[in-house]
Amino acid sequence: MADKISARGWVGFFLVARVLLYLALPLDALHGYGDFVTFFSVAQIPGWPFLDYWVEFPPVFPILSELLFRLSGGQQHVFTYLLLLVLTLADAGNLFFFERLARKFWAGTELIYRMVFYLVLLIALPYGWWYFDPLAVFFLLAGLTFLVEGKDWRGAGLLGAGALVKFIPLIGLAALWNGWRNRRILRVAMISLTILALGFLLLGIFSPDFTLASLRSQSSKGSWETVWALLDGNLSTGNFGALIERLDPEMAGRAVGNLAVVSPWVTLPLFFLSGICLLARFKKPDSNPVAAVGLASCLFFLWSPGWSVQWVLYLIPLFLLALDWRNARLLTVTMVLVNLLEWPVLLSRGWFHLLPLTIIVRTVLLLLSTILFLTAMQTHLTDKDDRAILARL
Repeated sequence: MADKISARGWVGFFLVARVLLYLALPLDALHGYGDFVTFFSVAQIPGWPFLDYWVEFPPVFPILSELLFRLSGGQQHVFTYLLLLVLTLADAGNLFFFERLARKFWAGTELIYRMVFYLVLLIALPYGWWYFDPLAVFFLLAGLTFLVEGKDWRGAGLLGAGALVKFIPLIGLAALWNGWRNRRILRVAMISLTILALGFLLLGIFSPDFTLASLRSQSSKGSWETVWALLDGNLSTGNFGALIERLDPEMAGRAVGNLAVVSPWVTLPLFFLSGICLLARFKKPDSNPVAAVGLASCLFFLWSPGWSVQWVLYLIPLFLLALDWRNARLLTVTMVLVNLLEWPVLLSRGWFHLLPLTIIVRTVLLLLSTILFLTAMQTHLTDKDDRAILARL
């Protein structure tokens, strides 16, 4: 059945379902517990992000948000629907590239299960429209697809562009790792990093103060919703202060919360070298490259001083593309439920004293995911007795 449904068919199902969902929900319900109101409020600040005020994100989304604000004529409901349209198209692209990748590694009922599962989650999980992360997921999946297909220039360009939305898509480079002498990954990494650097350099030329402040803002935010936050005594989310602070570049460097007991700059080399060693030791030439990206992602999230619940959107397609069906569905469901329990169930009610529960469970799940991705990297695709899968590689 799945082999008879084209990528356009899956995307069509998704678009119809998502549009019907939007039509059935009032505007307040669409905003839900997400950041749409914050996005609109930031876009109201006079001028342009990076040029006239600092923001905590790379430049693509803040500039897009400002464009949508001006296109909407400053009307919040129009801004909301325009942004929903952009995020819906991004998720449609995510489904398209997920299907393209899934067909390279799975066939028959395995493919059906994974496609239906991802389709349902894209339609129902509100993180897909409460936040703008579907844009970054799009660049990650699109870039990874082209790298797997051997189209390095396209893949490198998409990962580099994705890093200008959020830095996370650069983790997709792990798909190519097989040693320091691998010229392919060096070439792709140089292209991606050059695109990222040029984006910030261009903005820095016109407004160095606000560009540097925007880069500095995330590192000064402190820890939140991770084991590092528990160690630091920070039982809070990763939100910033009043909007007026964004007009002052110096405020971007103001420490939020308690200072780190263990600096992330100290642990970064340890996690980075651990990832390199694990990839070099366990990745097989004919193993699923998505498993390598999954491993790198888990290590990144374990290292990160902060966690935002919508980041589960990056892990879900990696689970479903790289792991066996039983582990993929169990990890996906459990990770989604833990994050929904954290936000909106607990934190929206002010129950911050229960944060340690969800943080510890999520950390255990990330550690388990790391082990499972390692196992997947040791599995040869030729060990799967399925000629239909091999024919697509």
